[in-house]
Amino acid sequence: MDNLTVKVVNIKKHYQVGNHMIKALDGISLEIKKHEFVSIIGKSGCGKSTLLHMIGGLDIPTSGTVFVDNMNLAQMNHKQLALFRRRKVGFVFQQYNLIPDLNVYDNITFPLELDGVNIDHEFIRKLLISLHMEDKKELYPSMLSGGERQRVAIARALAIKPAIILADEPTGNLDTSTGHEVIGLLKGIAKQYNQTLIIITHNLDIAQMADRIIQIEDGMIVKDDDLYVNE
Repeated sequence: MDNLTVKVVNIKKHYQVGNHMIKALDGISLEIKKHEFVSIIGKSGCGKSTLLHMIGGLDIPTSGTVFVDNMNLAQMNHKQLALFRRRKVGFVFQQYNLIPDLNVYDNITFPLELDGVNIDHEFIRKLLISLHMEDKKELYPSMLSGGERQRVAIARALAIKPAIILADEPTGNLDTSTGHEVIGLLKGIAKQYNQTLIIITHNLDIAQMADRIIQIEDGMIVKDDDLYVNE
């Protein structure tokens, strides 16, 4: 697995809702190489966000195994999973989840301070420059546009120097032009710092900016570039 960031082995996630069994994931296996940019597409409810949550250690599968950066998530307890999420995964969501009473710079460094790690201020300065936000580091979220808030969220995710960046509909609240710009910046920075990038999206134009597209239907992978599985 030296050349892989993610290896997912036959994971399933089933829910019992009344008399019905909901199969959010129904036997997914995939491998994602280090430094790869992958987009995962599919209709609402197909299981793509559930898969992202499994890879990020936000949820655990009913069965199957997830490896991230050579670590078996199934062997971790809750405390170890929390540490894994804080140290190895940078999350970017559709909702920016910024703290309104903190300025841009403090929003970025706050998770690092909570984790008690040394803050690499020079690295954060370079991130802000790359994201065209250095001149706005003293501003508060209410003073920013939607695209600028998402850039802050990206900087916060990248500040921990994660092995993998997981973005769930990161352009959902942005107009088309701003969305493309934000993804372009995220792609460029992930490449610059040798990080693996996985984006969940329903926007095919955004998906096509990736190196690889995985399509999910009914909890199964139905297309992975030109490779069809689960047929």
